[in-house]
Amino acid sequence: MPKTNVISVFFHWLGTTEMFARPSKLLPGTWHLFEYYTESEAGLENYKQDELDFAKQFLTIDFKIDNSFVLNSNLFNSAIAELNSGNWKIEKNFVTLYHEQQRKAVEFQFAIEKGTLKLLKKDRSGKIVFFGFFKKPD
Repeated sequence: MPKTNVISVFFHWLGTTEMFARPSKLLPGTWHLFEYYTESEAGLENYKQDELDFAKQFLTIDFKIDNSFVLNSNLFNSAIAELNSGNWKIEKNFVTLYHEQQRKAVEFQFAIEKGTLKLLKKDRSGKIVFFGFFKKPD
């Protein structure tokens, strides 16, 4: 196989892999929660899509291209319920949701893998406050 073919195939593969896309380019859009974990005194609790549907609980985050966001939720988790709208910024593998006038901010560790947004928030002791999995609507 000639070298030029191998190189062109390699560059094509680089362009098609999600891992080389900048997170700030992948984040904009509407994301729907389909599963989450939280940690309480009783231990780690897991809520899956069918349980969320049964309890009529939902969480939707709309990340706009202009770095604003709108959050719509009826979850009882205080880490998520603190902000309804504001701005977002990315630094390394953290996304911060903040509202300047209210002087509120919530920082999440995040990753986007295979079309799934993962948001993780821990407290100072390392206990999971919220670990959510989101998908964009079809």
